[in-house]
Amino acid sequence: MIRPLLTFLFIGLAFFAGCTPSSENIARKAEAVGGEKDTLSATVWADEGSVPALDRPAERVISRFGPTIKRYAERYGFDWRFVLAVMKQESRFYQRAESRKGAFGLMQIMPVTGLEVARKLDLRDLSHPENNIRGGIFYLRKLYTMFDGAAEADRLKLTLAAYNAGVSRVYDAQEVAAYLQEQPNEWAPVRDALPLLSKRYYTLHRNVWGQEKPRGGWFGNAKETLNYVDAVMDYYDEYRTVLN
Repeated sequence: MIRPLLTFLFIGLAFFAGCTPSSENIARKAEAVGGEKDTLSATVWADEGSVPALDRPAERVISRFGPTIKRYAERYGFDWRFVLAVMKQESRFYQRAESRKGAFGLMQIMPVTGLEVARKLDLRDLSHPENNIRGGIFYLRKLYTMFDGAAEADRLKLTLAAYNAGVSRVYDAQEVAAYLQEQPNEWAPVRDALPLLSKRYYTLHRNVWGQEKPRGGWFGNAKETLNYVDAVMDYYDEYRTVLN
C-alpha cells in the first residue's frame, strides 16, 4: 500500500535528497589526484585459472576500512559486501571523491542528507572516511525501512533507487505502478514506472495526481538510476563470489 504524503513530511527533506552516483568524471578526478582507475590491468587475480578476485582500490579499502564497513553493516542489518558494492559505484573507493552536486566521500552523501545524518548520529565531520561510511550505511538503512512491504531482493533494489534518486521519486513511481494495476512493492513495475515520471507524461500525471507534475516533481534522469541499480547489484553478485 502506498504511503500517504504525511510519511514524506515525517521523514523530512534530507531523506528525499538521495545520494549522487559515481560517474566517469568522478573516476577521472580521482585518477588525476592520485586515485586508481578500476581497469582490468588493476585486477588482482586469485589462484591460476580462477575468477578475478578484487581490484586494487577495493583491496585497499577493505584493508583499511574493512572492520568499519563490517561493523556498521552488521549494526544496520546489511551484508557488508552489499555496502562495498554501493561504495564502488558511488566513489570507486576514492575517499575524497566529490560530485558536481556536492556529494562527498566514499558513500557520496549529499550535503542536505549529510546534515541530517550528522545530527542523528552526533557526528561532526562526515568527510572523515569512517564517519562517511557509517553515515552512508545509516542512510541506506533509513531508506530500507521505507520499503518494508517488499520482498528482500526487491527491497534492496528499491533502496538503491532511493539512494540514487531520492525516495520521493521511488514513491512516485510506486504510485504510477499502482495506478497501472501493477505491484508497487516489486522492483520490475517500479523500474518501468520511473521513466514515466518525465515531463512528457504529464497527462498520465493528471490521472494519477490530478496535476501535471508528480509529487516529487518531474524526473528526467530515470536511465541513470536504472543503470545505477543494475551496476550495484552486479558488483554485489561479484563480491559475494569472491569475498566471504
